[in-house]
Amino acid sequence: MNRELDLVGARLRAARHARSLTLKQAAQQAGMSASTLSRLESGKRQASLELLVPLTRLLGIRIDDLVQRESPDPRVRRPVIQRDGLTIAPLAPEGSAIHTYKIVYPPVDTLPELRTHEGYEWLYVLSGRLRLRLGEQDLVLTRGEAAEFDTHVPHAMSAAGERPAQVLSIFNDEGVRMHTHIAES
Repeated sequence: MNRELDLVGARLRAARHARSLTLKQAAQQAGMSASTLSRLESGKRQASLELLVPLTRLLGIRIDDLVQRESPDPRVRRPVIQRDGLTIAPLAPEGSAIHTYKIVYPPVDTLPELRTHEGYEWLYVLSGRLRLRLGEQDLVLTRGEAAEFDTHVPHAMSAAGERPAQVLSIFNDEGVRMHTHIAES
């Protein structure tokens, strides 16, 4: 039997529980016997439109909700980007509403040039020490520290000290273009 059809009963039961309805209450309100609903939920009775339509209306769900496809593989498999000495690992799927990256900043002698762009940036230091130049401020963030700032303010980042800094960064669309775009030669 199709795996999706096998899940209809469990999804019906979950929707009924979410509405805090007993088997008897749901069956009565949907115009069927409690034993019919019990058999539907346990997979011992084949679901038909005649039975599903009143149940889905009662439970405030769509028939499509009962036969939804299985979740796709949640693993993110995107190539790591090497740019200006940085290692940028995408942590969200392509086209995701939230652009999340793990960035490794190598130790450098000179802080990169200050930049500005549209939007905001959020970051969290996983390891090492991160130098964040934000306008006139020259900050060093350590493991467990976070920052959020308007990217209209001139800013630049690098590792502080002899070791790389690993950072989780979340960008808006413009921030993604600024940080991950590989310049054409």
